[in-house]
Amino acid sequence: MSKINVRRLFKEDINMFLPLVQELMEHRVEESLLKERFADMFEHRYQCYGIYKDDELAGVFGLWFAIRHYAGKTCEVDHVFIKAEHRGKGLGKQVFQWIYTYAREQGCETSELNSYVHNFPSHKFYLNEDYVIKGYHFLKKL
Repeated sequence: MSKINVRRLFKEDINMFLPLVQELMEHRVEESLLKERFADMFEHRYQCYGIYKDDELAGVFGLWFAIRHYAGKTCEVDHVFIKAEHRGKGLGKQVFQWIYTYAREQGCETSELNSYVHNFPSHKFYLNEDYVIKGYHFLKKL
């Protein structure tokens, strides 16, 4: 298993990482709208990271930092996506070890995340990473 390199990405890098987010989201959101949303996200405690294997962008993920009454200072992992050809090779495990270390360095007590209901492989992965299901995430279009 070759070691990954995690690099911070910025809003100027959007054309590089957006195709991966689009694939994760099954292209359900227009590119122009996603670009607007990401521009706003970068202004609100959001950080984006690229997962590189042999200098190739193999995946992407985001992190949000907040203080929650039920969890203390937390690092919320967002839109984790690893390209299909790199899955099942230990990259996810390495990425999450990197996230845990980084979150602790930022003073976080917990890590949390959401996962799409139909994404069963991610559920298995997160449970194996000792995440516990604490509730349901509800969404209402306004």
